[in-house]
Amino acid sequence: MTRPSVRILAVANQKGGVGKTTTAINVGTALAQAGQKCLLVDLDPQGNASTGLNVPAEERDLTTYDALSGSSDLAPVILESEIPGLSLAPASVDLSGIDVELVDDQHRARRLASLLGAPDVLAAEYDVILIDCPPSLNLLTVNAMVAAHAVLVPLQCEFFALEGLTQLLSTVRQIQQTLNPGLRIDGIVLTMFDRRNRLSAQVAEDVRQNLGDVVYNTMIPRNVRLSEAPSHALPALIYDPHCAGSRAYRELAQEFMGRTRKATAA
Repeated sequence: MTRPSVRILAVANQKGGVGKTTTAINVGTALAQAGQKCLLVDLDPQGNASTGLNVPAEERDLTTYDALSGSSDLAPVILESEIPGLSLAPASVDLSGIDVELVDDQHRARRLASLLGAPDVLAAEYDVILIDCPPSLNLLTVNAMVAAHAVLVPLQCEFFALEGLTQLLSTVRQIQQTLNPGLRIDGIVLTMFDRRNRLSAQVAEDVRQNLGDVVYNTMIPRNVRLSEAPSHALPALIYDPHCAGSRAYRELAQEFMGRTRKATAA
């Protein structure tokens, strides 16, 4: 069992290119800068979150693949990032075959939950654990949702935004009914918002009308500095702390902490 105060969030959307990894990296950085002790678990075989925190593939001696496949515990996988307070469990391309490797394991959906509940991981006393999921609803995403308290969904402000969300919400309901009754949607984060584009404003309005308070007030703007930061292996909050994208992610982290305090007090 995880200690009561830790919050485990699966950052998920089966659609690629919505700012999922950018959100995981920069929310983790913003929370760490606000004094929270964070762990980012990279479950995406592309390993973009690992690269974005300046851990190149050749320096990942152990990865989340080793932990999920059973050849290592999770604690030896975890590295300290260059951002104080933010740790990383890096990924490797080997994760792409984990579905096949674990096909005969009856408990394959609970592998990550067991790893995160291990005493050697909990001894680090994280406040928040963020799980960066792959852009698909496969065994890795299921593991993240089974291990998580809630799902954080980055949603791009584009015409078909709500269409792809339906499948994700259906998966969440299935996980609730079968594997993790306490799972909930933490919130929807509108990303790549362009205030000059009437379509962005219309999509944002439609999402809020359909989903109400579950949508975060903070919207992440379309911002060139957010796009540039990964090529420098840095979170945008470090690459350009004053750009519009960085300011938005700091606001989002503050809103997240406020929601968490309210939920805890309730």
